Amino acid sequence: MDTLREDEEEYSWREVKLPSLIPIVPEPELERERGERRRGRDVLIAVDHGPNSKHAFDWALIHLCRLADTLHLIHAVSSVKNEVVYEVSRGLMEKLAVEAFEVAMVRTEARIVEGDPGKVICKEAERLKPAAVVMGTRGRSIIQSVLQGSVSEYCFHNCKSAPVIIVPGKEAGDESLI
Repeated sequence: MDTLREDEEEYSWREVKLPSLIPIVPEPELERERGERRRGRDVLIAVDHGPNSKHAFDWALIHLCRLADTLHLIHAVSSVKNEVVYEVSRGLMEKLAVEAFEVAMVRTEARIVEGDPGKVICKEAERLKPAAVVMGTRGRSIIQSVLQGSVSEYCFHNCKSAPVIIVPGKEAGDESLI
């Protein structure tokens, strides 16, 4: 676990060592490509254990990721020192990393961060400077979001990178839309 001090605010995080099941592949040969497309982009995906987060992850793999890209998975938790929370989160990250390689053949890095989800997602986006920050939303009404708060709304207004907010649909398993 490491602690970073930024702007007099301290937050803790732990890198997740992803499974060795994912083969190490060389950088793709992209002779005809130039610039960013050849190097690949960084794409930050905020994940949790909910179906809307999984829907956003799947959307990013299908519609956004290219061969040379690197996915940065981030999961905000209340405490990185709690081993039970860490192990459950690590299991989620490993499963998603394997799926990302199988579906889009992209590299994945994962980090579990302690703190308020909206704030840590924006801080990680500022640190990585990704091409996009992808996250799901519950699809609540404007009034519910204002009264209860919304991580995706916070990131939409405060994130310096381009936020991509995926609203759940019928295919995400949302029964209320059927």
